[in-house]
Amino acid sequence: MPVMVATLRETAANERRVALTPEIAKKLKALGAEVRIESGAGVDAAMPDDLYKDASAVASANDLLAKADVVLTVQAPENDRIAKMREGTVLISMLQPHASVERVKLLRDRKITSFSMELLPRTTRAQAMDVLSSQAGMAGYKAVLIAAQAAPKFFPMLTTAAGTIRPSKVLIVGAGVAGLQAIATARRLGAQVEGFDVRPEVKEQIESLGAKFLDLGVSAAGSGGYARQLTPEEQAEQQKRLGDHVRNIDVIVTTAAIPGRKAPRIITADMVKGMKPGAVIVDLAAETGGNCELTKAGETVVSNGVAVIGPVNLASMGAIHSSEMYARNLFNFLSLMLKDGALNLDWSDELIEKTCLTHAGVIKHEPSRVAVEGATPEKQS
Repeated sequence: MPVMVATLRETAANERRVALTPEIAKKLKALGAEVRIESGAGVDAAMPDDLYKDASAVASANDLLAKADVVLTVQAPENDRIAKMREGTVLISMLQPHASVERVKLLRDRKITSFSMELLPRTTRAQAMDVLSSQAGMAGYKAVLIAAQAAPKFFPMLTTAAGTIRPSKVLIVGAGVAGLQAIATARRLGAQVEGFDVRPEVKEQIESLGAKFLDLGVSAAGSGGYARQLTPEEQAEQQKRLGDHVRNIDVIVTTAAIPGRKAPRIITADMVKGMKPGAVIVDLAAETGGNCELTKAGETVVSNGVAVIGPVNLASMGAIHSSEMYARNLFNFLSLMLKDGALNLDWSDELIEKTCLTHAGVIKHEPSRVAVEGATPEKQS
C-alpha cells in the first residue's frame, strides 16, 4: 500500500496558508504517494480544490485523519484533531512545542511521530527545508510595506515643484532573513536605510544590500546563527546608544527573535518617548512579547505621536508565495523519509533525528521533555 499523505485546512484565526500546493501534490504522487486534502484547504491561498489534479479532496477531516499515514499542516493542529490521528501517524508542522505542554503530552500519549520544523538544524544541507527562513522573508517584506503605508512621509527623496523632499530614515533592527528582506524592501522604496544587529558578522550582509551598518559597540556573537543573551551591562550600554540614535529615525522595523523563547526587549518606552512625532515602529516579534516595550500583538499603540504596530502572522498576508515556499520546504524534508512510496525513517540522519519532537510514546526533543516530564535525577544540577 502506498503511503497516504494528507493536508488539513488550517483552523487558526487569520491563517490563510496551506501546507500542500498543487505543485507539491504532483511531486508526491510521482514519488508513489497517495495524496489527499481536506476540501477547501487551499482556498484562502487562492488554490481551490479543482487545482489539485493529483490529490483527492475529502470533505471530512475526521475521515482523512482516520486513514492518513502522514499529515502536513502549517500551524499545529488543534488537540481534538491530534486525538483523532492513528497511532504512528507522522505529523510535520510548525508545532511550537514551547507554546503548549498539553499538545506535546498528547502527541506523546497518542504515539504520534511528530516533526516540529522549527527544530530543524540550521545547516547548509537543511536550507531547502528551512521554514523559518522562507516564512521570515515574507514577514520582513510585508512589515516594510505596513510601515510605508503608516508613515506620514514619502520613503524616497523627491524633487518637486514645491521643493525637495528628503528621504525617510529607516532603521531595521535584526539582520536575520526577515531583517535582510526588510532592508532590501526599504531600499527599493528609496529610503535611507540602516541595519542594526548585535552580531558583528552580519555587517557585510547589511552593507551588501546598500544599507549602513549601525555599530553601537556591543557584540553578542552566538552559535547556530543566533545572538547570545547580552549581559545587563551590555544591554544598558546598547540601549543608551540606541536611544540617542533613534531620536532622528522616521521608521523602525524590529525583527529580533530567538525560537522557543520570549523576544528580546530592544526598544524601551523611554526610547519611544524620545522619538519624533509621526515616527512608526513595526514590531515583527509582537507574537512572542515584542522587541518594543509598548507593543501589543494585533494592535497599533500611539504614544507621544509615535505609532507602534504589532502585526501578527505576517507571512500569511502573502499566502500564495508563503504557501509555495512552505510546501516545498516540507516536500524536501518528507523526501528524506519516502523510499519507493513507503515511509522509511532513518534515525541516523541528523535532520530527521533532531527535528523529531515525539516518537513511539517518547518526547525526543530534550527541552520539551524536561518541560513536560521534568529533569531526570542524573540531569538535575
